[in-house]
Amino acid sequence: MTVITGLLLLYKHHISLDSRGFLGSCSPFNPVEKTLERAPEEFAMGRRPARCYRQIKNKPYPKSRYCRGVPDPKIRIYDVGMKRKGVDEFPFCVHLVSWEKENVSSEALEAARIACNKYMTKFAGKDAFHLRVRVHPFHVLRINKMLSCAGADRLQTGMRGAFGKPQGTCARVSIGQVLLSVRCKDSNGNNAQEALRRAKFKFPGRQKIIVSRKWGFTKFSRTDYLRWKAENRIMSDGVNAKLLGCHGPLARRQPGRAFLEATT
Repeated sequence: MTVITGLLLLYKHHISLDSRGFLGSCSPFNPVEKTLERAPEEFAMGRRPARCYRQIKNKPYPKSRYCRGVPDPKIRIYDVGMKRKGVDEFPFCVHLVSWEKENVSSEALEAARIACNKYMTKFAGKDAFHLRVRVHPFHVLRINKMLSCAGADRLQTGMRGAFGKPQGTCARVSIGQVLLSVRCKDSNGNNAQEALRRAKFKFPGRQKIIVSRKWGFTKFSRTDYLRWKAENRIMSDGVNAKLLGCHGPLARRQPGRAFLEATT
């Protein structure tokens, strides 16, 4: 009875033997007791790499009332720099063109935008360029999460009900599609090309840097734009321009804009 009474007292008062064999109170700093009392924890895993979603193999899956709970894309700004500058301010334009058919994550788009903006701000000036991201991450990526804690085998169902939950977003790009565009003055053309070269390292696959023959972000070539500008047939429309043709009611036509010049 004496031994049983002593054991009950030890359990009641949380008294344990230390490493030297002496009686001592239970301490939270004892690593052995802390390990025994700790419950199995669920370890937080990192995000799945974007290379797992690189290939375009499914239909577009945008956010809708049927696809809810989609996290916000990482990129939130698509126009950087002097986006309110007129069309006549920045004649030079260069594009970063995708040479792969793939998915580009919103994180990659944001990283490329930051890299290009940082270089242009440092070497050209924050008032000397206009950067535009030309693709938007509308495609939703899904993941079938697996538990990684102790006893997860009793909770998981494997591939039963494997339709995953939204994890992130990406942009579906094709070959020849423009990813980034920069317009600036002709004097900063080399800086714009170098900025896009640095932004290339944020994207997977292959890209090409192509200097545009157009005037800024317009659809008119530089020679045609200057010629029509001298003839008063170009009307600026923000960062773009409109060509005044010979269509429309006669009452609204202005002198010199009624008909096109005769071609010989």
